[in-house]
Amino acid sequence: MIASVRRAAAVCVLAACTAAPSSCGAQRAPHIPARPAPSASAAPSRPPTLAPGPAGLTPVFSHGPRTRGRVVALTFDADMTAGQGPRAAAGEHFDNPGLIAALRALKVPATVFMTGRWAEQYPDQARAIARDPLFEVANHSYSHYAFTGDCYGLPTVPEERMRADVERAYTAFRKAGVRDALPYFRFPGGCHDRRSLRALSGLKVTAVQWDVVGGDAFATDADAVARQVLDGVRPGSVVVLHCTRSAAPVTERAVRAVVPELRARGYRFVKVSALIGAANGRPTLEK
Repeated sequence: MIASVRRAAAVCVLAACTAAPSSCGAQRAPHIPARPAPSASAAPSRPPTLAPGPAGLTPVFSHGPRTRGRVVALTFDADMTAGQGPRAAAGEHFDNPGLIAALRALKVPATVFMTGRWAEQYPDQARAIARDPLFEVANHSYSHYAFTGDCYGLPTVPEERMRADVERAYTAFRKAGVRDALPYFRFPGGCHDRRSLRALSGLKVTAVQWDVVGGDAFATDADAVARQVLDGVRPGSVVVLHCTRSAAPVTERAVRAVVPELRARGYRFVKVSALIGAANGRPTLEK
């Protein structure tokens, strides 16, 4: 019970802090382009997605199979809202290059859910993450505004602009040089309902949630974050953490503690795409 409260509070605090009063200003952008067809000699490269839900709703993925070995996906939300430019200009750090360097040093594959505004603010970092085969980039909206009402104090995106907000993020990625952003979408705050799932159905994305909350939002005790992750991980888990120094300052230290311990327990780290592929019945998870 205490862990559940702590997890909910951590997500609440992060979402409320990143809220900004300005409009998200989302404009309709071109649809997400299809990836080029592979050559006859090349293996198919299209990332796995889940089939649509009932009535064609956007499918939701929370964890991989529990019986396909000790694998776990670490995911990191690179949060920045549409109205936080002045805070970044004043010196607030919404990035975390130390965390990315730690993941590289530890050779841990990971999925980064990036907002379009973050990619605009840190285009060099966004491009470097996307080009590193250790990582994959997915969509966390452009504005980091909520897709439902009453989502931890976040401003909300009107239903008629939800799809445009997601498309605008993909456009921001392309402008930053991120050309392989995956068709995975994480709702800001994790908040979604039937209306928002229906609004995004035409994009053919898979909504990615989680089953382990890292609790790193504004945490000051890296050991406590590490314990929360280690206590929650099960085979096939998706762990949500953050890639934002100002909002999650101890994440790097927590990851440095979590990774060797999970490896000692026999876990292997994979990207979210590998877990979704396993859920689709692919014979093996990526090495």
